[in-house]
Amino acid sequence: MKGRLKLAYNSTRPPKEPANDICAPRLTGSARTEGMHDTEAVLFLYVANGVTTVRGMLGAPNQLELRDKANRGEIVSPTLYLAGPSFNGNSVNSPEQAVSMVRQQKQEGWDLLKVHPGLTRDEYDAMAKTAKEVGIRFAGHVPADVGIIHALEMGQETIDHVDGYIEYLNGDAAPVDEAKLADVVRRTKAANAWIVPTMALWETLIGYTELESLTAMSELKYTPPQQVEQWKTAHRNRLNHPSFDRKKAELIAKNRMRILKALDDGGVRILLGTDAPQQSSVPGFSIHREMALMVKCGFTPYQIIHSGTKNVGDYFKSKDNFGTIEAGKRADLILVEGNPLKDVANIAKRAGVMWRGQWLPESEIRKRLDGIAASWRPQ
Repeated sequence: MKGRLKLAYNSTRPPKEPANDICAPRLTGSARTEGMHDTEAVLFLYVANGVTTVRGMLGAPNQLELRDKANRGEIVSPTLYLAGPSFNGNSVNSPEQAVSMVRQQKQEGWDLLKVHPGLTRDEYDAMAKTAKEVGIRFAGHVPADVGIIHALEMGQETIDHVDGYIEYLNGDAAPVDEAKLADVVRRTKAANAWIVPTMALWETLIGYTELESLTAMSELKYTPPQQVEQWKTAHRNRLNHPSFDRKKAELIAKNRMRILKALDDGGVRILLGTDAPQQSSVPGFSIHREMALMVKCGFTPYQIIHSGTKNVGDYFKSKDNFGTIEAGKRADLILVEGNPLKDVANIAKRAGVMWRGQWLPESEIRKRLDGIAASWRPQ
């Protein structure tokens, strides 16, 4: 069967399952490289970093056709699972409209529903009940009117960005209450919910990350210069805003780390994800920054790798067969120079990527990456 594992890999360098970015919101781009269309260049950035499965979380026109093309192996792309256009305070104005949107997106063939802020509780409940009725999963943010406890009770499958926990635990004002944290961890596990942390992105959005460290990222060369400037301007404005409080940002960042580690310790399943492309979060490359922050949270390399491989395969087990190196599973692998179980940073020391049973050596990956970078340099 094409693209499925048949033989064990024999090498002195350790193969490992590829990372899988569970929360990539936008599948757009405009890199102008020879033989590669705009969006294809963006998708290649994922594969180049061993990210071979992406859950897109902001549906837009033509994405379903792109998904089918990618999943047939017609372009070098991660396997794509896509949420439809989001349910938010602007797109939904009544429970009846929420019901209609769920049915429409199910009929159109989207893989899941995306929740954004702004929904009332009645609108959210109408969406959740209808989603269960028609058989489509829903995931994303936790609207303020809903709250984390009610979202769990209604069956939201993934809580992205650890959303709702800081608010519930008053974590923007004080260290989290450990008893209350233990209770919400227990509730999360009982609800069989998954967590998509996106820690690196959120440290940017709350202003915890310094501008200098964002602008120094080497992977920015694979992004349009105008996009990079927009990211710089947005972060500069965030840090210079009169309401910005550095100590508050530090408190939130610290509490998010504590919450994530408590969720993992409590048996809640974690899905590695970055929300790329987003502010200073470059597709594929962002996964390495996310893993580094998970180390700071107290995760072991094995736990981090597990969150981006087997856990993701388990999440998608009703649709696909991947996530571990076994005969018959999707033949997606990354070969690395160094043992990632000793240091997860070794995953960035790429020797090549096996994509759907096709070997992409480092020389070819580097050539394509160099072409993308060159397309953005002044002519």
